[in-house]
Amino acid sequence: MSCKINHFSHGGFIEFDKGSFDNWCVFVTRANGDRFAPTDVQYFSRLKNLAKIYGARTIYNDFVVIYNRTGAEVDKNVLAVISALSRHYEDDSLEMEIWLNVLYAGMVAEENKENAVLKKRIKRLGMFQLLIENAEPEDAAVFSKGKKWKELDEIMKASGF
Repeated sequence: MSCKINHFSHGGFIEFDKGSFDNWCVFVTRANGDRFAPTDVQYFSRLKNLAKIYGARTIYNDFVVIYNRTGAEVDKNVLAVISALSRHYEDDSLEMEIWLNVLYAGMVAEENKENAVLKKRIKRLGMFQLLIENAEPEDAAVFSKGKKWKELDEIMKASGF
């Protein structure tokens, strides 16, 4: 059963629903009704392009604001912070609001995944590699696959989180 997280000004919304593995799959529904589960490569690619306009550090810092407020439950106060942060992205404010909501929902999902040791930190690693280390979206999206959690934990600690 789906669980709506947030509605957007254009009429679309974001929700959790049953995916391939669990009930924590993040779906975005556009204003026209098209529904999709965004992939890491998809939103990493868009964020990389938006970083050319607004600065990688700006987007990363805004992400960290959200990251620091993320827990295992959706918090309407965090959604309000996302909305406020998104306004600074001018003509791209709606798109940034959507992608920041996707990242937030993904982190909430990670916090709820059974047997996940690294939890939301895995999203931070991807964003750090993408925006701070300037990794390609495809590389940042698959970096953690096949690696042991302890190895990833050491990389994260060395990066300061």
